[in-house]
Amino acid sequence: MELTIVGSGTAAPHPWRVSAAHHIRAGGISLLLDCGPGAVHRMAGVGVEWNRITHIAVSHFHTDHVGDLPMLLFALKYALPEPRTEELTLFLPPGGFAWIERLAAAFGAYILDPGFAVHVREIEPGATLALGDAASIAAHKTPHTEHSVAYRVVMGPRSIGYTGDTGVDTEQEEFFRGVDVLIAECSLPDDAAMDVHLTPTRVAALARGAQPGHLVLTHLYPRLDGRDVAGMVRAAGWTGQTTIAYDGLRIRLPDR
Repeated sequence: MELTIVGSGTAAPHPWRVSAAHHIRAGGISLLLDCGPGAVHRMAGVGVEWNRITHIAVSHFHTDHVGDLPMLLFALKYALPEPRTEELTLFLPPGGFAWIERLAAAFGAYILDPGFAVHVREIEPGATLALGDAASIAAHKTPHTEHSVAYRVVMGPRSIGYTGDTGVDTEQEEFFRGVDVLIAECSLPDDAAMDVHLTPTRVAALARGAQPGHLVLTHLYPRLDGRDVAGMVRAAGWTGQTTIAYDGLRIRLPDR
């Protein structure tokens, strides 16, 4: 498996962080977790083959997590030298069927018919769905929006977790238990905490419970720029490997 952080940012415009997008390559699977504004052009800049995406999994429908989905489908229809024939599977949280229909009504028929087969599947919290190549994706409800979910992607002995946007939920500790990499949002400093986002202290508590092999902090608002976020997490009690995400960060997980 290989993880590339495409977008480590938020809804706040930032000079070097685009909005949320994270790419996992596992065998023949090319999975994009969220597709926030700026993600499509950033994929081209950080070496992710945007034209070879096989699956997209959306954590929730806030614009900073889905704003470039129409752009990606538009590019796949009109920006390739040869028409695409590979199928694309789109995993959406509950309410996704109605949401994608509204998106198509706003942007055009290419959202659901870009010239190749697009399979839209709603993924309920607690469900595990096959991706192919012995890989799977599981969903877990998060306290952020009515339908927001976290994901756990597994291929053989390797696994990557992604919190999406979330408030505190101790059940996530079990959901992410033992993942090789946990991509965790860390939006704001502790003195600006909100119920629907994590802070360094809250991330540290999640990591202590989940015990990931590698903690990657993403979805960082500009209020954390220039601050020792990893040090804050260590001070709150998590001493494991921790990396502050940046656009283009690549982490390879060799076969065991």
